[in-house]
Amino acid sequence: MSGWQRDVGLPEAPGGVTAWDAAASDEEWLVTAGAPGAMDAPGGRASSDESDSRVAVDPVKALMHRHRELWERAVDPLEIAAGLEAHGVTDRTVARFRHRDVFSLAEEIYARVPRDDETGPGAAAVNFPKVRADWALLALLPGAVCAAAVTGLRLTETRPRLAVVVAVLGVLAIALSLRLALGRGPLHTPRTWRTTKGTRAWTCWLLAYALLGNGVLGAALAGGPDSWLNSDLHNPWPVPLASVTALALACVPAAGCAHLFAARARRRLAASRALEEFATSLRPLLLGVFGLFLCVLGGLIALCGTLLDEPAGPAAYAGTGALGALLLLARLLTVHGFTHAPAVVLAAAGATEATAVASVFAGRLPGCSFLAVPVETVVDAWGPGAVPALVCGAAALVLLAHATRTLTRASAHADHGGRP
Repeated sequence: MSGWQRDVGLPEAPGGVTAWDAAASDEEWLVTAGAPGAMDAPGGRASSDESDSRVAVDPVKALMHRHRELWERAVDPLEIAAGLEAHGVTDRTVARFRHRDVFSLAEEIYARVPRDDETGPGAAAVNFPKVRADWALLALLPGAVCAAAVTGLRLTETRPRLAVVVAVLGVLAIALSLRLALGRGPLHTPRTWRTTKGTRAWTCWLLAYALLGNGVLGAALAGGPDSWLNSDLHNPWPVPLASVTALALACVPAAGCAHLFAARARRRLAASRALEEFATSLRPLLLGVFGLFLCVLGGLIALCGTLLDEPAGPAAYAGTGALGALLLLARLLTVHGFTHAPAVVLAAAGATEATAVASVFAGRLPGCSFLAVPVETVVDAWGPGAVPALVCGAAALVLLAHATRTLTRASAHADHGGRP
């Protein structure tokens, strides 16, 4: 993230009061500065007749004088346009500065700010994301490690103690590989808006539920702890290894789709001449990339089910697909600076799954059988996999609706300096 963006701030990015926030709301000040008689001093008040006259003739100069250092740090006109849009500046507001849209105002500001090595907007090269071998290989790592761990578990099925060791080491290795994969490339988040510990915890919970949740829920409904004691201690409930392996392998299409979206959005931002035009052109791209990921994930689920001899039924497609969609949308929003909505939605989804399991056990208490009725009804109709499918599916739809409004803004696609 560049210094200019750090001072200005982007939507939902953490930080204190910015330079613009300290004076007044950005749109309000811009309207005042663009009006005749405005002054380029803080607060928009005229200090002399000469200044009033100068600003009335050149209203852009008042804006440039007020935030000169911010403009000087911008790496290209698109970054200035994104910053203006992030603070609520619309094409209608920009008309007061005698421009047809935010982009043309940004180009004029960039051209008029003196630089040591650049003299105009044409000299700045727009930074388009490119595929790099390092993050592409790292995206393959979680799937490869998970496949190796699953193979080890299959080979040690008859040796429980060794299988436990393999499982523990496999989980640690997968967690490390995921951290490496998310540390670079299109799924990497700048330090300014890294995910919180709470978001990481709920994400881990959702993944753990995908591995063990359906089995625990099914066993709880079948008889609870008493039935577990009478069952096969080596395998009290089935573990959907195929679904988990598919999710690990999905890091590759997730990184590819995130890169495709970022690159195409950056190019359309460079070609657009109005904010509404950019948003309209980006919605089909976002939905197309999201649909492409779901198709690839569905193929991975079928492939892993065939190779591991775990036929993928409707529950596997629905539950695993919904979780994969939820995690992709949450990561896309976080990468582009919108961290609040993913944190809230992931927490809500995780808490709902935890409540579903807890309600089954609570229903065994005297007089509390009604607590388990909703979950029992859903499971009787569609099976244990319906619970994560419904929860994660609803959460993914909420994030998708949010993404179509936020990821189609110009401010979501400014060049974040320092991103690997």
